[in-house]
Amino acid sequence: MPKFSSDLAQADPEAIAIRDPGRAYTWGDVDSVLNRCANKLLATDLGPDARIAVFAENANETALAHLGGLIGGASTVPVNFHLTASEAAYILADAKAKVVFAGPATVERAVAAAAEAGIDEVVVWGNDVPEGTIAWADWLGQGDDVDPPEATAPRPNLLYTSGTTGFPKGTELPPTMFAGGDTIAEHLENLRATNRFAKFGTHLVVGPMYHTGPLGGMRLLVAGIPSVVLTKFDAEATLKAIQDHQTESAVMVPTHFVRLLALPKEVRDSYDVSSMKLVAHTGAKCPVDVKQAMIDWWGPVFIDAYGASEVGTTCSISSEEWLANPGSVGKAVGNFTAMILDDDNNELPRGTEGRLFFHDSTGRGVIYPNDAEKTAAAHIAPGTFTLGEIGYMNEEGYVFITDRFSDMIVSGGVNIYPAEAEHVLQQHPGVADVACIGIPHDEMGEQLKALVVPEDPASPPDPAELVAFCREGLSTYKCPKSVEIVDTVGRNTMGKVNKKKLRAPYWEESD
Repeated sequence: MPKFSSDLAQADPEAIAIRDPGRAYTWGDVDSVLNRCANKLLATDLGPDARIAVFAENANETALAHLGGLIGGASTVPVNFHLTASEAAYILADAKAKVVFAGPATVERAVAAAAEAGIDEVVVWGNDVPEGTIAWADWLGQGDDVDPPEATAPRPNLLYTSGTTGFPKGTELPPTMFAGGDTIAEHLENLRATNRFAKFGTHLVVGPMYHTGPLGGMRLLVAGIPSVVLTKFDAEATLKAIQDHQTESAVMVPTHFVRLLALPKEVRDSYDVSSMKLVAHTGAKCPVDVKQAMIDWWGPVFIDAYGASEVGTTCSISSEEWLANPGSVGKAVGNFTAMILDDDNNELPRGTEGRLFFHDSTGRGVIYPNDAEKTAAAHIAPGTFTLGEIGYMNEEGYVFITDRFSDMIVSGGVNIYPAEAEHVLQQHPGVADVACIGIPHDEMGEQLKALVVPEDPASPPDPAELVAFCREGLSTYKCPKSVEIVDTVGRNTMGKVNKKKLRAPYWEESD
């Protein structure tokens, strides 16, 4: 068992290390589980990529499978638990995962996905352990409960983004978000020394652990920081967890803030949230009024961490800075330099709106290990890349986001690529053409809408039928929430659609 968490297991083995709504694990429990998990994986032939997949809803075991994989020298692949079996199978095969971990809500899909991807080993926690799988407790029993070798090299997670061409793309957790080190011992020393949350007490895992932020917060456990894991987000349950367990840090997205603020004032005022010392929010630009209301309520404990899974945090801003620059996502941090460019890639003066790019002084930029073409498309020069947004910088270098020029939308902190829904809807016999766009939504920030040109204008397909058709082939969150029948989507002679022009009327109405 690694330093910090093992020290606590020896000093106070009965103290609670991690809990979810179902049960709690002591430091002694965690010590044993991680030892067994790591040693079992070290004794397994995981292949040259050494990847395992975790396809499960938030739970203690979800965190422990990821952490056992880390200590056991595996690169863990978090799989979105909303995915269909076929969607998950693509990721499992592309990642070359050798073992799949699943929970009660995903077990059926995990078994089907593993079979489709040619994976024999599926480890399951919960009461339903189908034939051909192995129970988590039985699998752990095959690993030795002794300290695993600390000289094992740590491997970053492989994360999957939705694909602009309909297929997800894998990207390794970037160095800015992975503590590095040549050995697990060095990695955990670095994690303790460099993670901004490590100096605080109990960490609250709010979002799903297939997202980068919650995944990173979960790793604090092996740095000796206790964790409280919420199975899913519920606004009042979050406040209760903060009060009951005196949590001090969390990673959230603006939609969490919107839902917290939507609670009646008497409910909000009935919980003590004064224990919270640091909340990093990410995933989407936070509306000014929402951020101001959260600071008024919880105090100046918020840090905006703007960036992406592919590169980590590129800009950051504290609450104090934000109050002086409301609406900003901060200044460029670390190895990154922000720049605003015109359509010819010329740098624009301060205060002028243009395409937001970043230069990574290390030269790394964005890397998709299995997609050289997409890697190249993200850059205009070595290490100089965009996350697809439009904005400007003020004289002090603070970045303000004003729009997107890429198709991707961000709904509730989740990246959605319209191409996936378009690909499915184009297969419906009643659809002649379709374009999916992001329209404003008070709670989620953006919401996917399908503009459909019917095959027969006199008898267009029913919008509800189209949504249901899309959900047969894709996870619900990737499908449009509304459908509008239109005469044209304005496709030009080259087959291109001007998404910005299609979006404009909806955003103008919301202003």
